[in-house]
Parts: sequence; structure tokens; C-alpha cells
Amino acid sequence: MTKVIFIERNGNRKEVAAKDGATVLQAAHAAGLDMEGVCEGSMACSTCHVIVDEAWLAKLPPASAAEEDMLDLTYGVTRASRLGCQITLTPDLDGLTLRLPQATRNMMD
Repeated sequence: MTKVIFIERNGNRKEVAAKDGATVLQAAHAAGLDMEGVCEGSMACSTCHVIVDEAWLAKLPPASAAEEDMLDLTYGVTRASRLGCQITLTPDLDGLTLRLPQATRNMMD
């Protein structure tokens, strides 16, 4: 199990234990967090946008060009923005800290 720390929109901190191999999106859904993921992880929306804590950025593989294109379509994007469906949890990411952005854009409505 990998521990993921989510900072929710209201500032509350929620620690979640997730199965190795799950995505951040799957971990958030399993924990009942407010992360929409309307495309169910097919990278066709940006509603699983998360902001990675600076200390963890270098430990993640770089975003693909397709992921960066999707991020360009959402709100509040930062240098540390990623899509939760594209981050696969591994033991090396135990303690990964992510902030949920204040707003997301659902382009599939």
C-alpha cells in the first residue's frame, strides 16, 4: 500500500492508503474525495487535475505531451500540475502529497 496525502479544496488534509499500481484518480475515488474524473481515466478531460507538492515533482515521470495538452484546457494550472489519472502509485511514491485545485473544467458536458 502507498500512502497519498491529499490537501482538499477546503484545506483539510486527508491521508489515503492506496494499492500499488492504482492511479491517483482511483485512490481519490476509493477514498470518497471530491475528484470528478469524468472521463474515467482515459485522459479525455482534466477533471482529475492535481497540484503536486514541490518535494515530489522530481520523483514523478515527466508528463506526456498529451497530458500537458489536457492541462492547458483547465483552470489554475501551475508548473506542478498533473492529471491524477496519469500518476501510477508505487512504493517510491509513499507519502506523495497533492493539492486539489479550487476549480476544474469539465469539457465533456
